[in-house]
Amino acid sequence: MALEWKYSSEHMAVADWEELSNLYRIAPLGDKKPADLQVVFSNSMFKCFVYDGGKLVAAGRAVADGRDCSYICDIAVAPERQGSGMGKEMVAALVKLSSGHKKIILYAVAGKEPFYRKLGFRRMLTAMAIFANQEQALQSGLISDN
Repeated sequence: MALEWKYSSEHMAVADWEELSNLYRIAPLGDKKPADLQVVFSNSMFKCFVYDGGKLVAAGRAVADGRDCSYICDIAVAPERQGSGMGKEMVAALVKLSSGHKKIILYAVAGKEPFYRKLGFRRMLTAMAIFANQEQALQSGLISDN
């Protein structure tokens, strides 16, 4: 069966947001509440969902302003599909949707940087962040005290 790629969240029902929440949990990218996912995906200019036989197997999004900056985030692929090229294809689709922006930024899970480097992304030396839980971000290697 062919994969179905969707670039809108208009088709999403309550059960679909639950399924997306589960995808992030098993990917594993953390515990993301369905209602929160509905808000962040709805507020993202670009989004991508991949279905196989009606089952959600991958998702991602890009928050963009239409000219200056597009920020790709929340790329999740079901564990049984990881390593199949689906994540690479999803990032490529979001990069293509983001074309025309002066910069495309990607937020990666610590340890996944080599994967994104192969796709053309480079480490930013000037990026900084404030996390809701700064201590946890420090412990997990997302930020440093330097």
